Amino acid sequence: MGQGVARGRPGQSLAPLPENGGSAGVDQVGFADIEADGVEAWLGNLQEELKAKQYRPRPLLRVWIPKASGGQRPLGIPTIRDRVVQAAMVLVIGPVFEADLLPEQYGFRPKLDAKLAVRRVHYHVTQNGRRDVIDADLTDYFNTIPHGPLMKCVARRISDRQILSVIKMWLRAPVTEGRGPTAPTTAEARRTKRGTPQGGVISPLLANLYFRRFILAWEALGAASETQGAIVNYADDFVICCPAGRGEAAMKWMRRIMVALGLTVNENKTRLVRLPGERFDFLGYTVGRFYGKDGRSYIGTAPSKRAVQRVCRKIYEETSRRWTATSIERRVAKINPILRGWCNYFEQGPVERAYRVVRAYTERRVQRWLMMKHHKGRGTGYRQYPKEHLYETLCLYRP
Repeated sequence: MGQGVARGRPGQSLAPLPENGGSAGVDQVGFADIEADGVEAWLGNLQEELKAKQYRPRPLLRVWIPKASGGQRPLGIPTIRDRVVQAAMVLVIGPVFEADLLPEQYGFRPKLDAKLAVRRVHYHVTQNGRRDVIDADLTDYFNTIPHGPLMKCVARRISDRQILSVIKMWLRAPVTEGRGPTAPTTAEARRTKRGTPQGGVISPLLANLYFRRFILAWEALGAASETQGAIVNYADDFVICCPAGRGEAAMKWMRRIMVALGLTVNENKTRLVRLPGERFDFLGYTVGRFYGKDGRSYIGTAPSKRAVQRVCRKIYEETSRRWTATSIERRVAKINPILRGWCNYFEQGPVERAYRVVRAYTERRVQRWLMMKHHKGRGTGYRQYPKEHLYETLCLYRP
């Protein structure tokens, strides 16, 4: 472990980790603080802690983010110090476990992504005729993975006691509800012996390792041969595509195996979908029957209604009244990456209708924001700031 943390060059910056935009943890130490004190020295001290086996993780900072299905999802954010050690750990052990992960698993793996998972589902339901689909949902998957079986998954490939000990410490780390010495701290993970908190750099790898057990059991116990069900998994999202008439049996198998693994199926959100009469959403896409320009029906994929609503909500937040003091250049610089990233992801299937909705909404919001900024009343702004002005003068991204 001591050699796993790379030493930085003098003046070198630490790149923010994507899970939380580089924000500080409970110790309130940010990247700017580390760079001000010297990255080289900071990494050197951390490396010495690891070599001397004195490293201990700090408590996690709990934050809440909106869930796509409503409600809020808890994230356990480690300190930057702990995220750096986790990143080093993933660099070392990630390739070891990558060889073990299965073709059904698409999340957080090299050269695989969510769009490929959607394409695989589309292939199963169109080319293989698997029209019974289990649209599955697990209750709080990351936070309910049992530590004992998970560590057995890790120990199959890793025998180094220090590495195993550090992973155990991460799993058992207490959670603090806020920063400061008076913030309440809980040791729920140590008490329940469950969970790999979302927000940690190593959590996606550990979640993949444990979900692998479900896929292996699906094959070994005979569920795959009996139901001809094909699994497509991305993180804690998965579907099982079966030939028509075999969905009920696949549902029973899925529930039985999940219980054996100590996981809980969310019965309120798990359902059997029968194509083409019904549709389901997977990774932001709606899969189901669509109609072409000639009126003929086909099974395809398109951006889901919820995905459109989410991006519109982001545009709304970036064009609210509280930003009227900022420049239009800064607003466009905030909006364009949102639109560009959304369009880059939602590029499969019939997307033009969804693009039109997002485009029209963005135009209206930017026009109204300009009216508020320049104190021109409560009008819509479509005459004062026509579309040509938005796209040609302001260089707003056009979906």
